[in-house]
Amino acid sequence: MSETTGGMRTDEAINEIEGFLLWEAEKRRARSRAEAFCAGLPWLTGTRRAEVARHYCRDQAELSREVLERIAARATALRAEYEGVHRTLRRRLLTGYAAGTVAVAAVAGFALYGR
Repeated sequence: MSETTGGMRTDEAINEIEGFLLWEAEKRRARSRAEAFCAGLPWLTGTRRAEVARHYCRDQAELSREVLERIAARATALRAEYEGVHRTLRRRLLTGYAAGTVAVAAVAGFALYGR
């Protein structure tokens, strides 16, 4: 567990900052794509160009948010699945270790006292 910083764990704070920076980068990419799109429409006036760019950025932000939400949901599902597999494998390992320990103890006990 990480130390807390103002009520938030350090790893949570880092995730929050990383998410913010990734989202800001996505907004910059959307603005660049919007400008490139508008550059291909030379008949747009300055006002219309700004309006088209704004709509393009908004649509791109909605699309990006939807994609990120699907990725996050899938990551959560995979994490739960892998945690279940890990628990099962750990249980099998511990069961095998316990069975092996009992078998070795039984053989040793039989060898010492069984004669």
